[in-house]
Amino acid sequence: MKKTISYLLVMGMAVLSLAGCGKKIDSGSTVLSTQDTTNDSSSVTIKAVIKDLSADDEVSVKFLEAVSSGVSKELGREVHIELAPISDGTYSESMSLLLQSGEIPDLMYFQGGDYQFAITQGILEDLNPYVNNSTNIKALMQPFNNQRLANYPYLLWLSPDRIKVPVVRQDWFDAAKSSKALLDNPSTENYKAFFKELKENNNLKAAFTVPGDISELDTVFNVAFGVKSTWIKEGDKYVYAKVSNAEKEKLAFYADLYKEGLLDNEWLTKKWDTKESAFYNGEVGVVSGTQGSVINIYNNKMVTQNGENAKLVILPPAKGAAQGYTPGDVSKESRGWAISKYSDHKDVAFAVLEYMAGKEGQLLDKLGYEGEEYKIENNEIVLTDKISEWWPRFHESIANFDAPISSKTPYFSEAALKSLEMVNTYSSFDNAFVIPDEYATNWDASQALYIEFAADVISGNRSIDEFDQFVTDWNALGGAEITEYANTILK
Repeated sequence: MKKTISYLLVMGMAVLSLAGCGKKIDSGSTVLSTQDTTNDSSSVTIKAVIKDLSADDEVSVKFLEAVSSGVSKELGREVHIELAPISDGTYSESMSLLLQSGEIPDLMYFQGGDYQFAITQGILEDLNPYVNNSTNIKALMQPFNNQRLANYPYLLWLSPDRIKVPVVRQDWFDAAKSSKALLDNPSTENYKAFFKELKENNNLKAAFTVPGDISELDTVFNVAFGVKSTWIKEGDKYVYAKVSNAEKEKLAFYADLYKEGLLDNEWLTKKWDTKESAFYNGEVGVVSGTQGSVINIYNNKMVTQNGENAKLVILPPAKGAAQGYTPGDVSKESRGWAISKYSDHKDVAFAVLEYMAGKEGQLLDKLGYEGEEYKIENNEIVLTDKISEWWPRFHESIANFDAPISSKTPYFSEAALKSLEMVNTYSSFDNAFVIPDEYATNWDASQALYIEFAADVISGNRSIDEFDQFVTDWNALGGAEITEYANTILK
């Protein structure tokens, strides 16, 4: 029976990229762009920076040739996407070095480090006019995308929001007597009772683990304790949530989980790989993962290793002062596509993004090639084993992805689809804003202070009674000044 994916999202995830070199400019120079005209049929090369793709890699070359061919047919002119390597190191650092050298690609993917080029140096194009005149991209835009583009019009990233949800094995969940109470009323007390039973029933090292920081625990419990946004009201003033009374209560709860062995005692040294292996190997019962594609990976790996009964259940956010997963930050996209303000081919660069958001482009981006990642049987798409090695290079969103995929080989597992649905139900927007440059150093120092204090309290090295002193220290590091600024811009 034909299974059609056509899923409307309000919140949703991501990963990927583009890399290369373009027009060279002198620092401080002003270059007026020569835009493509609609009747121009000349050949054009779009120079792009593509993370994780290489001109020396056959898969990368084949993919970009297919994209170039599709865009060429769409525009009626020959378009080539040219990859150029960037230096070794972290991606954001390598991008920064490239741009600071004066080599500005037409089309580029950022994964951090974009702010100085968009705001300080002003080399990134405002994408609002392009999106407003688009068809395919506009159809994929979700409310959080629209908010981010309005606040910061230099990055476009069409993906489910990077909200994490907690998951547990179905067989372990069904065997726990406390699971029904948890679903009926996911209070912090009922979560704690569920964690205890889960650990005891399955002889676990811990009920929950995280990879070195508490953000994956926060997605379950923050809102329940009243930490509903980055800045919360106490009286008639906004205060930073991490120095609020609600945060104090939450950290005390986490310390109890740690003391009782429900939170992994090795959480501070856990990495992504050791967190995931502990989950698959049955050492811990619950982890959090990004809705959509990451949950799909977690589910498929768990089933492969432990059988169909071990498929994943998506757990609800805890309920207390309010209920919800981590609010989505709409101050800006944390990653995404940008176009050079200096490019002579801005319209063509955007046309690449527009094509990949259309039906033909999405099929290539999400499913790869017929005869390799999928085959056609009885007018349905049947995915092959090679699909596990494929990922979307441009747009991860499955909004309006309407492909006749066979129910025998679904694109997303039930758990992945449920995670998208749950985030849609329990989603909200955060009130975070981009910290201005003049506060950035103090802000980084105050964040480091919080991370250290929270880790010490949770691990039992400091008492929660020291919270007031922590707040005093935080304010002295510049927190008071940043809080004063926050109260001038938050309504």
